[in-house]
Formats: sequence, structure tokens, C-alpha cells
Amino acid sequence: MKIAMISEHAGPLAAKRGPAEQSSGGAGGGLNVFVAELATELGRQGHYVTVYTRRDAPVLPERVRLAPGVTVEHVPAGPAEHIARDDLLPWTHDFGTYLERRWATDPPDVAHAHFWMSGLAAIQAAQAAGASRVPVVQTYHSLGTAERRHHGGNDTSPASRVRLERAIGRAADTVIAACSDEIIELTAMGIPRDRVHVVPRGVDLSLFTSDGRLSGGHGRHRLVVVSRLVEHKGVDTAIRALAHLPDAELAVAGGPPHGDLDGDPEVRRLREVARDAGVEGRVEFLGRQGRDEVPPLLRSASLVVALPWYEPFGMVPLEAMACGVPVVATAVGGHLDTVVDGVTGTLVRPRDPEGAAAAVRALLDDPARRAAMGFAGSDRARERHSWARVAAGTADAYRHAALSGVPA
Repeated sequence: MKIAMISEHAGPLAAKRGPAEQSSGGAGGGLNVFVAELATELGRQGHYVTVYTRRDAPVLPERVRLAPGVTVEHVPAGPAEHIARDDLLPWTHDFGTYLERRWATDPPDVAHAHFWMSGLAAIQAAQAAGASRVPVVQTYHSLGTAERRHHGGNDTSPASRVRLERAIGRAADTVIAACSDEIIELTAMGIPRDRVHVVPRGVDLSLFTSDGRLSGGHGRHRLVVVSRLVEHKGVDTAIRALAHLPDAELAVAGGPPHGDLDGDPEVRRLREVARDAGVEGRVEFLGRQGRDEVPPLLRSASLVVALPWYEPFGMVPLEAMACGVPVVATAVGGHLDTVVDGVTGTLVRPRDPEGAAAAVRALLDDPARRAAMGFAGSDRARERHSWARVAAGTADAYRHAALSGVPA
């Protein structure tokens, strides 16, 4: 297939050229890595992929080869400079107009849009083709309804986001959901269930492995959090839980580079939480980690802790499982699919430090159970979350979208 992948604000080259934390806000960011890995694997499987992303710097070439069969094309839409994701809507029509011109002479077999503004541009261009309309597959990655429910007044999305996401979902031929929990949101938006395909997230199994896993057993137990440092990620819950775990320490990776931690408002807030909980000396903030630094960090942990209130994907638990490390995670969003409660980790309620501490304590006191969970997590990651399997499932969704536009 000839695939047009639209990722307006998250270009895959950022995942290749600089530090990137798959889930914790590195230079590349989670969506950049996702698009890069999916496109690369689709190319490996024999498809031809063009990733369209906005030109956000004047020095970027028009086209760049990312991998065999994969080209990145930089779209002139708005000024060639960084613009915050939630400020890009005024330039989305220009992005769509560029796609219209490109596809008028060289239409793809299918267009796959990542995030809602990319969906607007893809549908604009696809509908402009008239009778030869390009089928559109939409992956939201996060939904405005959920963002507003969990973030309230802190949500910076455009006011029109929820309305436009509904329109995108109804116009798209197929919608890919990352987890079963997302299906509930999509059907509530009026998107027919038979147009929704669930394709789980992938993990780089050559990078996230259990090779070099530390056995532990001396000194304090090490708990690790890898996360963007924003309030809904629940890092404060992990810090408060530490007050009930006197033989444990907590390493927090994510946020700005290490040298900029002192100036970060959320780091200052979390340090105050640690002081109030009496655990300041047992919490270490590591700052932003390069993508290659995350696997050894995860492998160094007795347990990986992920306690957000809201989590569409659950990438960190998946990466920890691939590294053979059991997880204590909140029973929300993507975690419900990723973590098998009692098998690869333990699921707990959000915003419950005492409950999280009890779950951690039970596992720290049972090394044989931790080891069994580590093996089970590694097996599950390899069986269900390889990029080869994810790309194959995505290609199935593309074929479904193409057939949906064929007259009966």
C-alpha cells in the first residue's frame, strides 16, 4: 500500500535525531516516537509511507528519507518555527490545502491521521478528491472530552476541539483506538462501533529488554517513576506513598533537563510534597532522560510505579514489562489493557497513596512473586506489543477503511 501518514505537530525525525522519552516528555515525545516506529515498521513490511509533518524550522529540507520505504515531507503551514500544539489550529487549513495539491496528482491508497488536527487536514484533502476520495483512518491519541474531564480549567485545547473531534470521527472511514477504554469515549461521541478497530501500542523490543536486569537485594528498594511532570500524572501520589515505605527510595525521571530542574514549577511543587511527607531525602529527581537511558533506568528498579489519574496509553508500564520489571499502576485508561492485574503487576485506585503503598509493600515483601511478574510481563510485551504485530494490525485497519469506500 501507498500510505500517507499525517502528523501535523509531531514529526518522526525528532524521535531519531534527539533525546526522546517515549512517555515522559523528552525532545521527541511519545507521539513522535510512535509515528517513527510505526512508519518504519510499515516500510519494513513492504509498504510505502510518506509522513507529512509541519515545517517548524527554516533549515529543514523538503523531503527526508527516514527508513527504507519511508519519507518525511515537511509541509509549509504557518511560520517555520516552533508553535505550541494547541496553537496550531489556525494553520491546519493551510496544511490540508497542501495535501490537496499533493494528492491531486499522486493520491495515496489510504491516509492515516494522528491527533485531531491532523484529522481535519486529512479529511479536507480527502474530500477534495471527489469521487476518487482517499480513505481516512483516524487515531486520536487523546480525546478532548477526556482531557476536559480530567484537566478542567487547565486544559489548553481550542474551545472547538470536542465538536471537531466528533465531526472527524463521523467523517473518517476507520478510527483506531489504543485500548478498550477508549471505545467507550468514541461510541459516546456517536462514532459507530463497527468503524472502530483496537490496535495496541507497540514497544521497541530491541531496546526495552530484560538483558542486564539487576537482581537487587541490598540497600533500599528502588522505585522508579518515568513521567511527564504534570499534575495528572500522579507523581505526588507516588511521593506520598513513599512515607509508608521506609525501606524504599524513589527515582523520578522526566521533566526538564537536570540542570533546569530548580526552575521548574512542578518540580518545586513535588519537592514541597516530599518535604511535607518527610521523604525529601529518599526522592531523587533525574530530569529528562534520553531514550537510550530509559531502559537501564527501568531495569534498575525493584518496581516501576505509574499512578496517573488519566492515561490514554500506558506506555511506561509496557516498557517496564518489556524490561522484565513488575508494575504498580492505576486502574485507568490504557493501563487496564496493558497491565494484567496480579500477573504482570498490580492495579490500584488513582489518588490513593495508602493503597499504592500497600500494593508496593506486598510485592517488595515477596521477591518470588516479583520475579514471576517480571517474566510474565516480558512474555506479554513480546507476544502482544511488538511493532511488527502493531503494524500488521494497523495495515488491517487500512484495508478495512479502503473497503468501506467501495460501493456494494
